[in-house]
Amino acid sequence: MEWVELSVHTAKEAEEAIANILNEFGANGVVIVDPADLMREKRDVFGEKYELDKEKYPKDGIILKAYFGFDAKWPDKKAAICEEIELLRNYNIDIGRNDLTASIVKEEDWENKWKKHFKPMRVTDRFTIVPSWEKYKKQAENELIIEIDPGMAFGTGTHPTTILSLQALEETVKQNDIVLDVGVGSGILSIAAVLLGAKHVYGYDLDQVAVKSTHLNRDRNRMEDRITASENDLLKGVSKQADIIVSNILANILVMLVEDAWDNLADGGYFITSGIIKQKEQIVKDELEKAGFEIIRTSELDHWISIVAKK
Repeated sequence: MEWVELSVHTAKEAEEAIANILNEFGANGVVIVDPADLMREKRDVFGEKYELDKEKYPKDGIILKAYFGFDAKWPDKKAAICEEIELLRNYNIDIGRNDLTASIVKEEDWENKWKKHFKPMRVTDRFTIVPSWEKYKKQAENELIIEIDPGMAFGTGTHPTTILSLQALEETVKQNDIVLDVGVGSGILSIAAVLLGAKHVYGYDLDQVAVKSTHLNRDRNRMEDRITASENDLLKGVSKQADIIVSNILANILVMLVEDAWDNLADGGYFITSGIIKQKEQIVKDELEKAGFEIIRTSELDHWISIVAKK
């Protein structure tokens, strides 16, 4: 079988929105080529450094690579993807160059291209993300392992917004907490919350592919009785008293979530937000404080912002 590798050269702000669009059109995996990776110290699972090829990274913005089965319907699908990405401008999302290119790859090449970008990686003080096709042994007593296969859902756990969310969960989750994960993606944050002691996590996502991926990863980590994921538009219609709500989505969407997050949090509960670009940090803070939240902590990684607020 032949596959199409679709490359989208865009702005960092549009990363998650475009990744979601690609997934909705049936992408079998999304790879992010971000020049910020060149600035981070990279190590393999044995602690040895390895070099990244600078020539494969853009000088500005980022590149998202997605893989689609090639058939007679591909030209129409590509046109529809272009149209959906252009519509992001209506939501004041910077899509940068928005250059799209496509090339044909053989199935065995696609398999290698996709998996070579995803290796076991220690992403926080405690969490290591391990792809399901890799063998890995714990390197430390307090290390927590999340086994993941992102499939068609966005989220391998190595993106700065996810790392910031994981760090915030490490600092806030207590034994037997009830957690809501809004925009559950591939389920990484839900799994992490359980590993930290949460009694139950309820995950919500508008994308049925994300819900399916969360179920698969939940089962892979043997957490069938601790994580419930379902299709939903943010927290609309949800009425649960949670100790923590975590949401790693775009700032424009986060501001629409604030009111429902307040209603679903117990007094003293924490609202963890991530996926915020620096330019929109104050917009989210203003909305949180307007609703009555107290800003506890703001963290930054590679120009992405995470905010922890308390009710």
